[in-house]
Amino acid sequence: MDDARSDHEAPRVTHSPASSVTVRRAPKYGVFTALGVALGIIAALILATVFDGTSDPSPFTEVTYSQTQVFGFILLWCVPAGIALMMIVAMILDRASSRRVQKVTVQVDHVDER
Repeated sequence: MDDARSDHEAPRVTHSPASSVTVRRAPKYGVFTALGVALGIIAALILATVFDGTSDPSPFTEVTYSQTQVFGFILLWCVPAGIALMMIVAMILDRASSRRVQKVTVQVDHVDER
C-alpha cells in the first residue's frame, strides 16, 4: 500500500493564530414557530367550541357552515397570530440573551494525516 503511512510518521499539524470570538445563547426560532402553531390550533379549537354560532345561514353568503368549517376559518387567523406572538417572544429572548455574551479565545488546528 503506497498511500498508507508507516507507524513512525506523525501527522502534520498546522496551527492557526489564536483569535477572540463572542459566544452567546440564542433561541431556536423553529421551536418557537412550532409552539406558535400549537398555540394557534389550541386557540382556534377553544374559540370554535365555545362560540357555537348559529344554524342559520350566513347573511352574506346564504350558506350554513358546519362546526369543522368554522374551526378551519378560525384556524386561518389563529395560527398566523400564534406564530407572530411566539416570534415576538423569541425576539425578546434573543435581545435579552445578547446582553450576556462571553469572549473566548479559539485556535484552530488543521491535521493532515496523509
